[in-house]
Amino acid sequence: MRQQRNTQQRQRRNGFTLLEVLIVLAIIGVIAAMAIPRLLGQQKAANKKITRSAIVSLEQAAKLYAVDNNGEPPTSIEMMLEKQEDGSPALLDKIPVDAWSQPLNYEYPNSHVDTDGPAIWSNGYGSEEKEFLINNWEDKQKK
Repeated sequence: MRQQRNTQQRQRRNGFTLLEVLIVLAIIGVIAAMAIPRLLGQQKAANKKITRSAIVSLEQAAKLYAVDNNGEPPTSIEMMLEKQEDGSPALLDKIPVDAWSQPLNYEYPNSHVDTDGPAIWSNGYGSEEKEFLINNWEDKQKK
């Protein structure tokens, strides 16, 4: 009889109780509830940084084009995709895209702000939402 009791006690100790499993799941749920919003906010900031980087790269390509063309920036992105007049390769392989895989917008002459350079912007996620508009002229206006 004692042997049977010892065997039953060992069998009970081999697994987790339902209460223990529920407590662990509750702890995991609380940790996830704290971590997920923070990670989503970082993703939005990372997408904005990626897009700003793409805008700066396009702006640099436009400046290089202007150096080769008597200081005149290209009037369209397509001009930077073509082989240069002096035989040098095109400045861009393809039209640059933002972090949401949408093509960047390019305009010269610039109608958005009073500057000599081109206007370059991304509509961001959701092409009609102005809060996601990322551009190259807001930083220039602050200076």
